[in-house]
Amino acid sequence: MTDDVATPTPGTPGPPTRTERLDELPFTRKHGRLLVGSGLGWALDALDVGLLSFVIAQLAVVWSSDKGALAFVASAGFAGMAIGAAVGGSLSDRLGRKTVFVLTLLVYGLATGLSALSWSVGALLVLRFVVGLGLGAELPVASTLVSEFSPRRIRGRVVVLLEAFWALGSIAAALVGWLVIPLSDDGWRWALLIGALPALYAVFVRLRMPESVRFLESRGRHDEAERTVRAFEEAAGTAQPAAAPRAAVDPRPVDPRPVDPSQADARPADAPRASSAAALLRDGLRRRTVAIWVVWFMTNFSYYGAFVWLPTLLVEAGFPLVKSFEYTLLITLAQLPGYAASAWLIERWGRRGTLAVFLLGSAVAATAFGFGAVSGSATQIVVSGMFLSFFNLGAWGALYAVTPELYPTRLRGTGAGWAAGVGRIASIAAPLTVPPLLVLGGTPVLFAVFGGVFVVAAVAALALPELRGTRLAE
Repeated sequence: MTDDVATPTPGTPGPPTRTERLDELPFTRKHGRLLVGSGLGWALDALDVGLLSFVIAQLAVVWSSDKGALAFVASAGFAGMAIGAAVGGSLSDRLGRKTVFVLTLLVYGLATGLSALSWSVGALLVLRFVVGLGLGAELPVASTLVSEFSPRRIRGRVVVLLEAFWALGSIAAALVGWLVIPLSDDGWRWALLIGALPALYAVFVRLRMPESVRFLESRGRHDEAERTVRAFEEAAGTAQPAAAPRAAVDPRPVDPRPVDPSQADARPADAPRASSAAALLRDGLRRRTVAIWVVWFMTNFSYYGAFVWLPTLLVEAGFPLVKSFEYTLLITLAQLPGYAASAWLIERWGRRGTLAVFLLGSAVAATAFGFGAVSGSATQIVVSGMFLSFFNLGAWGALYAVTPELYPTRLRGTGAGWAAGVGRIASIAAPLTVPPLLVLGGTPVLFAVFGGVFVVAAVAALALPELRGTRLAE
């Protein structure tokens, strides 16, 4: 079947575009399968990142490695993530969301399994860099794909629910760390082998997940795009239109539904359609790009600075290794209600307000945790740690929801990827910053710094546009 239609005359209604048809669909089981399919990959990513904190805690004992050397292991992974996020986002705008999603899962899954065979800190460092390349590219691509398929009225909530799978992976990592790693001196090797599961999952992803309709249209693959939209319409039980337009943009009058007004300046009529990082800093997008980069940088710095070292810091506070792992598990469990609250509030308060409030809550909780670790009160440590986990991961959910919405289709993967890449620069620095800050003023100073960084992120979040209820820009 062809999808050619007559061009509607100005002032007369025309058939809805494919993306408009997707935007107005109800949430169906097909959306649910896409969410779960992407989310399971997200959970396995979190499993890999979470396991690293437990591995570092055991290697500090088994290999008698100092914190400085192990900090470089963590930072090597984050260096790979910074490169992977920027490159992977750009590749997804050229090769497709699904293709890059599958390849990145394979890269980091296989590298994680190989890292279990490491014989030295240096070998582990190199393999963690390769793991980071795959992991960094996967996260922004997954959120972009889910955002482009989600119904407009609940798009933010769906992306937060996608991010909530991170909590499931983090909890799984805490369970593996608590139950597997303490069993023997090689427990960390078994934990990393468990983290290799994404390589197998990638096969399932390749067979089941659809490619982005917006990407297909941008590459002239209109028949394939039409088949994908019709599959979602059939799942929703909606009537199929007699004809469909060839592209997502047509000469009809402006749609009365809200749309992000600044996107009108994002691409002048004579501008090239090719995606590039430089386009993110042009007049129509510069302010939002700078603001979102600041939020990503600050949030990454505090999150990875705190959580990568959490089990080790608890051990240094006087708790046995197994008990520190148990406390970390309890703290991690608070991520789930944090995501749930963020998912509910993001369509009520909006993206900007939800993100700023959760970042400010993270600042207060981080400061409280720092003083609790010094007091030695297990109750204060666990409670303040749970609040930090609640607010920080709720902020992550809102951050992943708002980032893809800031950019038009041709730049969406690039924009999300570069934002994540800038954030990964902070995650490289954060583990390296922890040891000297501990020497300078101990745990209270360390977490006071994290609290201040969260405040800066909250201020930057308030500079972002509010895009609740708007259509994604084409």
